Amino acid sequence: MPILIWGGAAVSVIGLIGLIISILKVSKAKKTAANDDELREAVKKVVPLNMGALLLSTFGLMMVILGIFFK
Repeated sequence: MPILIWGGAAVSVIGLIGLIISILKVSKAKKTAANDDELREAVKKVVPLNMGALLLSTFGLMMVILGIFFK
């Protein structure tokens, strides 16, 4: 089951990288947005990336737990 543990850790790290990218995109949008509507549109574009990255992180952590459980 070490493959499941390390694979889950890799998937979780990929999700964490996605979360960091979404944070950076929103912070950049906060600095460059001229008004509230522009910021709202920028955040709407980042939400799918954020949710997908969160889903990947969750699946990765579930894989690690299952790998530890079945070990």
